[in-house]
Amino acid sequence: MLGSGLGEIADTLEDRTEIPYRALPDFHVGGGPAGHRGALVLGRLAGQDVAVFAGRWHVYEGIEAAAITTPIRTLQALGAEALILTNAAGSLREETGPGALVAITDHINLLGFNPLTGSSDAAGPRFVSLAGAYDAELRTRLHAAAAALEIPLGDGVYLAVAGPSFETPAEIRAFRTLGADLVGMSTVPEVIAARHAGLRVAAISAVTNLAEGMGGEPLSHDQTLRVAKAGAAKLEPLLRRFLEDL
Repeated sequence: MLGSGLGEIADTLEDRTEIPYRALPDFHVGGGPAGHRGALVLGRLAGQDVAVFAGRWHVYEGIEAAAITTPIRTLQALGAEALILTNAAGSLREETGPGALVAITDHINLLGFNPLTGSSDAAGPRFVSLAGAYDAELRTRLHAAAAALEIPLGDGVYLAVAGPSFETPAEIRAFRTLGADLVGMSTVPEVIAARHAGLRVAAISAVTNLAEGMGGEPLSHDQTLRVAKAGAAKLEPLLRRFLEDL
């Protein structure tokens, strides 16, 4: 699942078939932000069968829980074993600046949203443990692929907020106290739904900016897309090597 400005990876698939979200039953089709194409792309990458979500859904779109769970259930029905997520994120650590890649080790959910809220889904347990939600072995493999390519890859805790407004400097200071290293507006709902479905999960953030109050450049979505392209240039070979070594 590809985040803001990272959708070009979907164009590198072999034997690709692209299906717009609007053509898929029960898929949410909304006014998503720029940088999200809105299509499921099937094909092969580095010798592996893959399904790529070029674009994702956000709480600030006013979505229902099914907008998150339906795509994950689709992966489950297709026989997927693992979900690899990418996102564009702000960094709460000055040493991790724009252009850096960070493997997510855990998350803090401040979205005010959980995709499992509501009637119980018999396709998974009612109460889901999120201990080890980000698979340690997959993360080790990501680091091995990064090391082989000499691509720096850090580790960090991702904190999710609902958006669409950016965070205040006071909120960023509070998030750092909570132990967050990254902040963004996505990823966590998909991780919860994937663990409910029994999928293994790994996630990488492409850092697009230092969080509010830490850097000099005003935050904007245009900035996110611009810097995310630099992250995408490193993500594509990293994911390809990761898949080759699976």
